[in-house]
Amino acid sequence: MPGQLAEALLRYTDSQSGESPFMTAIDGLAVMRSDHPKPPSHMISRPAMCIVAQGAKWATFGGNRLEYRAGQALVVGVETPSIGRVVEANPDEPCLVLAIELDLAIMRSVAEGLDAPPKVSGEPGRGVFVTDFQGPLADCALRLVRLLDTPGAIPTLYPIIMREICYWLLTGPHGGDVARMALANSPSQRVISAMHSLRCRFRETVRIDELAAIARLSTSAFHRQFKALTSLTPLQYQKQLRLLEARRLMVSRAFNVEAAAFEVGYESPSQFSREYARMFGAPPKRDVTQMQTIFRQGRAAESVELIAGRA
Repeated sequence: MPGQLAEALLRYTDSQSGESPFMTAIDGLAVMRSDHPKPPSHMISRPAMCIVAQGAKWATFGGNRLEYRAGQALVVGVETPSIGRVVEANPDEPCLVLAIELDLAIMRSVAEGLDAPPKVSGEPGRGVFVTDFQGPLADCALRLVRLLDTPGAIPTLYPIIMREICYWLLTGPHGGDVARMALANSPSQRVISAMHSLRCRFRETVRIDELAAIARLSTSAFHRQFKALTSLTPLQYQKQLRLLEARRLMVSRAFNVEAAAFEVGYESPSQFSREYARMFGAPPKRDVTQMQTIFRQGRAAESVELIAGRA
């Protein structure tokens, strides 16, 4: 089945104008094609399933690095900073990835309708994992790609296929992890609610005990479960959000270093510059110059991945 999916994605990308990533007629469905390995790119990963039909990628979440290749999928259940890289690709066999944004409302609806829903313990759940992609899930992915040939059928058939995908994820070997991310009363979902609060207030000084109260957990339990979901501590998560937003402001809105630092909540531009260089590998001015060069050379697709980022 990965071979059939790769053929379908290759035909689709060959028929498209422009460059990867290709945003399809299905909202939340994107196709990525890389003819060569790529350098690491920083992004905010959204709840999605990223299926490798050909080639290989890795993604790093905090200190947790996950490699996934043809026949495997990266499942991301939380919005979290990450670093991704295409490591196996060439013009004859490009890396082909189908990214399906997960609809957690549909996931919740499917989970509630199961006769035997997956067991959800009170232990911290994983927010990101790699799973084999075969059988019914692979069939769903192939039908999604083929659905692009008949746009008029998308409104009717896409929700049905998405429900199938949710069903197979919930009843598969990682069903417990998926359910933790989707079910409203699960401990992980309460942590995710606190995470959303942190995302909305990332420019502010936020107390960990405030976030723990939103999650209805002790401070230590909240810290442990937050890191289990994202592989980052709450403060690391906030710092990466700040730096990603500052990079976006400097590249796309021409903010200078000091203005970007203050805009995202730093009081010290020198501290901002040190932390920026540690994260992106270069001081802000040099990094922004490199990013702007990418724009001038017309490599807009690569810039989208580097700045806005989809897994």
